[in-house]
Amino acid sequence: MYGFVRVAAVSPKVYIAQPQKNGEEILKVLNKTAENDTAIALFPELCISGYTCADLFFQDNLLKSVYRTLEDILESSVSLETVFIVGAPLWHKNRLYNCAVVCQKGDFLGVVPKSYIPNKKEFYEKRWFVEGKGIRDEEIEINGKKVPFGTDLLFRTYDFDFGVEVCEDLWTVIPPSLYQAASGALLFFNLSASNDLVAKYEYRRELVKTQSARCIGGYIYASAGVHESTTDVVYGGHCIIAENGAVLAENRRFEREGAVVYADIDVERLKFTRVSETSFADSETKSFRIVKTYKTKTLKNIDRFFDPHPFVPSNPAKRDERCEEIFAIQAAGLAKRVEHTGVKKVVLGLSGGLDSTLALLVCSECMNILGRSQKDILAVTMPGFGTTSRTHENAKSLAESLGVELREIDITKACMQHFEDIGHNPQVHDVTYENTQARERTQILMDLANKEGGLVVGTGDLSEIALGFSTYAGDHISMYNVNSGVPKTLVRYLIHWVASKSDEKTSKILEDIISTPVSPELMPKGENEEIVQKTEDIIGPYELHDFFLYHMVKYGANPKKILYLAVRAFDGIYDKETIKSWLRLFVKRFFANQFKRSCMPDGPKVGTIALSPRGDWRMPSDAKADEWLRELE
Repeated sequence: MYGFVRVAAVSPKVYIAQPQKNGEEILKVLNKTAENDTAIALFPELCISGYTCADLFFQDNLLKSVYRTLEDILESSVSLETVFIVGAPLWHKNRLYNCAVVCQKGDFLGVVPKSYIPNKKEFYEKRWFVEGKGIRDEEIEINGKKVPFGTDLLFRTYDFDFGVEVCEDLWTVIPPSLYQAASGALLFFNLSASNDLVAKYEYRRELVKTQSARCIGGYIYASAGVHESTTDVVYGGHCIIAENGAVLAENRRFEREGAVVYADIDVERLKFTRVSETSFADSETKSFRIVKTYKTKTLKNIDRFFDPHPFVPSNPAKRDERCEEIFAIQAAGLAKRVEHTGVKKVVLGLSGGLDSTLALLVCSECMNILGRSQKDILAVTMPGFGTTSRTHENAKSLAESLGVELREIDITKACMQHFEDIGHNPQVHDVTYENTQARERTQILMDLANKEGGLVVGTGDLSEIALGFSTYAGDHISMYNVNSGVPKTLVRYLIHWVASKSDEKTSKILEDIISTPVSPELMPKGENEEIVQKTEDIIGPYELHDFFLYHMVKYGANPKKILYLAVRAFDGIYDKETIKSWLRLFVKRFFANQFKRSCMPDGPKVGTIALSPRGDWRMPSDAKADEWLRELE
């Protein structure tokens, strides 16, 4: 369903050296996972026998019981579509191996031996087991059945491959999962029996999370639980599911009745990320045998949280940290350009709106970095037909509070002259009427920059660039655009973050700017000075457009999937038809306005999504949106 696959990490109740009881426990949990539409379920290392059997692994009684239990599990799972992976000690060529056994629908699909056997303080596995590293192109016999055996196995279900490694394999310098990933596997399953020590779970969690990021995949980890604890070691039953550097699900450790953790992994997203964002294709590969599974469970409903504001961290502390970093990137980029060009001033239009406010704050920080005067900033407020007293006064007050040079140039007279020159009726409030104002302002800024030996700083944000909501050769153009990588939903938070660190007067001005409706103020204002032209009434809510942008550009999601995700993310805020109508508009505008992005000015990239034609987004200006719109319909 939309590329999502449900997986489960299980830490069942384990009975040491009692395979039959363990088999019953595994089947009980396995049936529950199957009822929950789980495609693949993972159990811990040596869960059939128990990990801590020690020298009992040499006992024939124990091993015979393991083989009988495996057969019982197969017979009882014939009707289950869920692929499941269990750990068992198995003989091969008179050697004992610590193995991951992959099963489905009453059949052994393959057996992967543990590559690296620990021989350290708590674990003396080399006393009982042989390393499986290097075993390739072999078969193992289990109860008279020949089964693919080796570390060269990948398993194929749906349209993706998954790999298996066992506990210590992850802790080595080059885990097997890295080669599995390079050879195409998208999910990785680790059967483990990792004991718990103070703070060890943090390291283990970070290891799993990091490995999922390095492999650009999903990493599913299941460890032995409290009933495995014996003699000198205690186990917590840690289960973790991570996707490309983010932990999707994790259990509370030390549960007496075991644990099952589920997560729906976006396989389509992982595929797109590998193709679009990394040097994945250049990775060193190894040859693997592909073992095909039977048809597996498909999802009926996706159980996953979808952040409605993917550009904005929900945690306030994390959000402040993100704002500080973005602001520093913006200021550092501008400082480099100012230093390189040797300009006397930076020049920008200051409207009293969000974007120009953020640009001015960045300019101010840039001068602080360079040890220059705030008077080296020339802010120009250019009231026109739609300028309200609120935005006008906020622009002037902010410039005064920051100590920058402010000039006011009314554009109404120049625009009226231009209307006369080109024969346009000023009572016709069309695109000519609007764009004349934007281009007049840009001309003023450019000419002032020439006159003052300055550089024009652009103010348009990432969301406006995506939608093409700017006037070509007007506010579309500058000499360096500090906001080009910042989405609209984040602009308010950046200004608020600066406000929290400013003096009381400046903070009050900034907070009023934040609460002002977003508007280009190009249409005549109302009788009571109210803003009549509100951007989000025209093009739709920016929170929706930023959501669409994020999933389309970062993960290559198609419109139908984006619609599904948005309906889930904005449940109770917008209905499906409303979201669909704005998504349709987003797709149309995104395609139609590539020509503006093809010649956009330089500006700092601050996040993983950027639309510069020189870097992250290269698209033909004449591409049509028909296929995308057709799918949405």
